[in-house]
Amino acid sequence: MGKALYEASSAARAVMDAAGSELKQLISEGPAEELNKTDVTQPAVYITGLAAWEALKEAAGDKLTASVGGVAGFSLGEYGALTAAGVVPDFAAGLDIVRHRGAFMAEAGRYADGSPRGAMAAVIGTRDEVIMAVNEARERDVLEAVNFNSPTQVAVAGDAEALERLKTVGKARGLRVIPLKVSTAFHSPIMAPAAKRLYDYMSSYKFDAPRVKLYANTTGRDIAGGFGAGEQAGFSEFMREYMMNQLKSPVYWQETIEHMAEDGIGVFIETGPGKTLTGLVKKIAPDVQ
Repeated sequence: MGKALYEASSAARAVMDAAGSELKQLISEGPAEELNKTDVTQPAVYITGLAAWEALKEAAGDKLTASVGGVAGFSLGEYGALTAAGVVPDFAAGLDIVRHRGAFMAEAGRYADGSPRGAMAAVIGTRDEVIMAVNEARERDVLEAVNFNSPTQVAVAGDAEALERLKTVGKARGLRVIPLKVSTAFHSPIMAPAAKRLYDYMSSYKFDAPRVKLYANTTGRDIAGGFGAGEQAGFSEFMREYMMNQLKSPVYWQETIEHMAEDGIGVFIETGPGKTLTGLVKKIAPDVQ
């Protein structure tokens, strides 16, 4: 991914070159087995998303900056949004945080003997239907609905055995359960140790209040809450706690898009690898462009 961006945009090249030759080569050439490891996936997606954002700014100029009504990012993509909004101080800081986030999550997604723990699946069905199936299949394992993607799609994460039971339960309930190619159970309680390590690691970073409205994964609403523009007191600690909790909490993407549309945002531009979010936006808010 990212090859076309690299060739077309000097701004995108600057971002991808700054990531280092090893990671840049993995992004553009693979192999997929390496890219699917979360400690590689996360910096790779962050870099590609930021390269696309910088390429868009390069092409659109001041007109784009003046017209942005809000930004949001899905899961790891939220770090791209945080950087674009000026919360994360710069690209280098964002990449450093994301690299460590990925490493912490990779380690949390293993048992004490080093064997992998955790998996995810997309479930096609309404939110209530999926949650009932999850509650039935969980038993003594970890199993949670973690990504509320659209009115008819929810991602579920947890122990592999519980996800196997969910396939059976889901089939009986008329739900379609689709395993996802990920390395562990993101946004689930399995990630709690990684969340604490990320919080501790970010102690040396200072975060600024966003320059543009940023819609949060965990609520779907303005991340800054009661913090006004320029009000820095306590904001860095607030963001450390938020980023810690975001790692182990559900992503309310449906609510995010609904609130953005309610706030008058009528045009959505996806800056990142693939078109997944574009498809979800069409399902959530069919009247927007």
